[in-house]
Amino acid sequence: MKNTQLINTILIVVGGGLLLYAITVENANQYLKIAGLVIIMFGLFRATNFWVVTKDDHKEENKEDKQ
Repeated sequence: MKNTQLINTILIVVGGGLLLYAITVENANQYLKIAGLVIIMFGLFRATNFWVVTKDDHKEENKEDKQ
């Protein structure tokens, strides 16, 4: 569970760094911008899917505590 969050965070940070580098450098390749954007979007996609799957975990824990 924590490994998944770590991977998502790393993807978002690496993609953001790549995109920022490609934007700030004067003669940067366009493919660097595209790759940075794709990596960010893939990390965000994985993160939101993880959040959707685990959003009701606290409710199940509360049910077990009450019983």
